[in-house]
Amino acid sequence: MPDSTQKPSYLDFDKASYAWKPDIDYRKHPEAYQVGKGEQGVLIVEPYKSELVPLWRFKTPDIAEASSTAIFERFETYLKDGDFVGADMARKFLQMGYTRARRYANYKGGKKYDAEHGHAALDRGTGDPVKAESARIFYDKWRAAEANSGYADQKKAWKKRFG
Repeated sequence: MPDSTQKPSYLDFDKASYAWKPDIDYRKHPEAYQVGKGEQGVLIVEPYKSELVPLWRFKTPDIAEASSTAIFERFETYLKDGDFVGADMARKFLQMGYTRARRYANYKGGKKYDAEHGHAALDRGTGDPVKAESARIFYDKWRAAEANSGYADQKKAWKKRFG
């Protein structure tokens, strides 16, 4: 049974204290980028957001395969070019492909909360089984990105240099 007292975190979101800002070009100012947890900043950090959003799709397994492959190729290109911010953003898009597809696999229409009833959590298991396969495809690419030794090395160096 879902916890109906839990509400979505975006309801109390504090933009001012958020580490990622939409008015920064993170390619020109990579020192302003923070790695963060999970998918944080994924839909804010430019110009990477604009480069990766058009590639990001998960409606069917075939679409998810093409999308995750394109994003993973971009991930590898960013790494090869020494662009850690781009690589980390591509990794975040792979992770987000997994989490969003899982949400649609778990919840009908991808809706986790009922906005009309005080944002009560909805029941799981009512979603789209096709999205579970899309999620698996993205999961595999996300884990491959996380396991990439070049990425791990650049991430370690980044954190040492910028925190």
